[in-house]
Amino acid sequence: MSPQAAGLLQLTALIAALALAYRPLGDHMARVYSSEKHYAPEKWIYKVIGANPAAEMRWPAYLRGVLAFSAVSVLFLYLLQRMQGSLPGSLGFSSIDPDQAFNTAASFVANTNWQSYSGEQAMGHVVQTGGLAVQNFLSAAVGMAVAVALVRGFARSRTGELGNFWADLVRGTIRILLPISVTGALVLVACGAIQNFSGIHQVGQFMGGTQEWNGGAVASQEAIKELGTNGGGYFNANSAHPFENPNPLSNLFEIFLILLIPFALTRTFGRMTGSLRQGYAILGAMAVIWIGFVALMMWTEFAHRGPAFEIAGGAMEGKETRFGIAGSSIFAVSTTLTSTGAVNSFHSSYTGFGGGITLLGMQLGEIAPGGVGSGLYGMLIMAVIAVFLAGLMVGRTPEYLGKKIGTRQIKLAACYILVTPALVLGFTAAALALPTPADSMTNSGAHGFSEILYAYTSGANNNGSAFAGLGADTQWFNTTIGIAMLLGRFVPMVFVLALAGSLAEQRPVPETAGTLRTDKPLYAGLLVGTILIITGLTYFPALALGPLAEGLAS
Repeated sequence: MSPQAAGLLQLTALIAALALAYRPLGDHMARVYSSEKHYAPEKWIYKVIGANPAAEMRWPAYLRGVLAFSAVSVLFLYLLQRMQGSLPGSLGFSSIDPDQAFNTAASFVANTNWQSYSGEQAMGHVVQTGGLAVQNFLSAAVGMAVAVALVRGFARSRTGELGNFWADLVRGTIRILLPISVTGALVLVACGAIQNFSGIHQVGQFMGGTQEWNGGAVASQEAIKELGTNGGGYFNANSAHPFENPNPLSNLFEIFLILLIPFALTRTFGRMTGSLRQGYAILGAMAVIWIGFVALMMWTEFAHRGPAFEIAGGAMEGKETRFGIAGSSIFAVSTTLTSTGAVNSFHSSYTGFGGGITLLGMQLGEIAPGGVGSGLYGMLIMAVIAVFLAGLMVGRTPEYLGKKIGTRQIKLAACYILVTPALVLGFTAAALALPTPADSMTNSGAHGFSEILYAYTSGANNNGSAFAGLGADTQWFNTTIGIAMLLGRFVPMVFVLALAGSLAEQRPVPETAGTLRTDKPLYAGLLVGTILIITGLTYFPALALGPLAEGLAS
């Protein structure tokens, strides 16, 4: 079987698995967030934190819950790293420097999981398992809670109440993320991923030196890392490391975990709003973009010309032979079109156009299907923009799901889509204008520009993957990327929750003959076009200086 045919077979199997899980998982999540029943472990948690899960919150109170919980999480994780040298299970590693501790704390709480350190050489078992893995659950649950709050804004009327943040947080963690993660960890152990608390031990001698590895609870962290679209690896090589991702089967399973909840949330959206067709329209737009990007990535990586490429069967530099071009391409697209950030190959080694595809996937806003929660609310923001544009074209007041999209709604949506580009382009320009940050670039010219553009795109979009050519463990990059991650995560949430509150207060508008049908393929196509046009107008000049220039020159 040719590598291309094997890649098509992998893609078909992945789509089939996602289709089988779509309905039961989507319906389950709708029941979780609509249920009035509280399980015993949940009641204990509410009692400990002093929360009343039955108390409804308006959007300012919901936002305060999100921000307060996240601020405490950042502080806890920062202090845990700073105290590592005094903790048991540290494997002899010293405490993390202040700038890197801040960067890592901001990264994992913001669901970014950007790593400017080598995990196996810096973090002990307590920080890895008690700090980083815990935040993998909680940051994902926060994103899901905000998405559900926006869905309630569309579903409810004549009330500003959006549910209870603490109940949504706890339920998302205990009833959704935890059970799937346990099952996923068992599958990964069966595939060969390690799961232990072993110390550092010598594994052999090579060329006169010794090689040492430490163990860890890798399979359990790998499962939630992918399921929660987090991306932080136990080892520096991330999902290219055989302890994390041993073989092609585990590779395909990890991609499945990455895409599982973001796609299934569209079913949850349709179920909670009472219109499954609306969920299918959002799903269709997400799927078209994802499949299109996978096809483009495979084409550019398989078809690149040159003697070395032809002998290898394509652009194999920086890719694991056990995954090949197809498995690496599907993983790269899936991880950059979501907020995962895990990598099973080095994106810096992709062709010029291939690297551009990974960049563009993040710059779309990671909405196809996007991160856990953030993908759905990001796509719904774009849906509001698309409805507004359609209303302008036909001269009607735009409506979506029976809610009028007026001045306040469109201002909030516009502010949402402007935050991330401002952070990405502003910090990239500052890093290139100053003399010191440019010293961290491994390459010069267009590729070097792409390294810095990729770093801030990854940070501000809460992705976390790296281009693998930038020395980012400096005070400048640790601090500025940390700030970009926090602002890129939580400022957009302000506009999402404000929009949810304004929609929930509205009286439903009856559908008429002139109402735009937003559950039809025509609207899904309009939504895809709106996303591509807005992203192109925003980022094309930057892409032209980096990956496009490199691709045209090769």
